[in-house]
Amino acid sequence: MKKILVLVASHLAVLLAGFVLGIYLLPILTAPAAPSAAQVQAAASPASFKGSFRRDLAGSDLLHWGEGEVSVGRHAIALMGRVAPGPDYKLYLVPEFVENEAQFLRIKSRSQRVGDIKTFENFIVPVPEDVDVAQYTTVLVWCETFSEFISAAKYR
Repeated sequence: MKKILVLVASHLAVLLAGFVLGIYLLPILTAPAAPSAAQVQAAASPASFKGSFRRDLAGSDLLHWGEGEVSVGRHAIALMGRVAPGPDYKLYLVPEFVENEAQFLRIKSRSQRVGDIKTFENFIVPVPEDVDVAQYTTVLVWCETFSEFISAAKYR
C-alpha cells in the first residue's frame, strides 16, 4: 500500500511540474518573432515620452520583471528591452506610478488597457485612436490570467 501511495504521489508531482512548466514555456514557444531594434527605434522616434522598466520594483521578482527603455507616443508604445516570459500579458496606461499588484488593482478601473504583448524581447503595441497617452503617467505590463504585476515605468 505504501508503495502505491509513493507512486501516485510521485506521478502527481511530475504531472503538476509538467503543467506548470507548460504554462511557462507555451508562450515562449508560440510567441511571434520580436521586432528588430531598427523597428523599435522607428516606432520610438516620434514618441513624446520615455521611461524605464527596472527589475528592482517591489512587485517584481524572479519570474515577473521587465527591463529596458519604453517609448510612449500617440500611435505606439515600444520597448527596447525584455520582459519575463509569461501568458496573457496586457499593456496598460496608468494614472499614477504603481509597483505591485495591490497598488495596480486599486486603480485598475481608472487605467486604460492599450493592447496585448506577444513578444518578450522588444515589443511595439499600437495605441488606439481614442486613447490620449498624455492623460496618464505610467505604462504597466500586467498578466491578466494570473493577476500578476510584471513591470511599470513612469514616463511623465
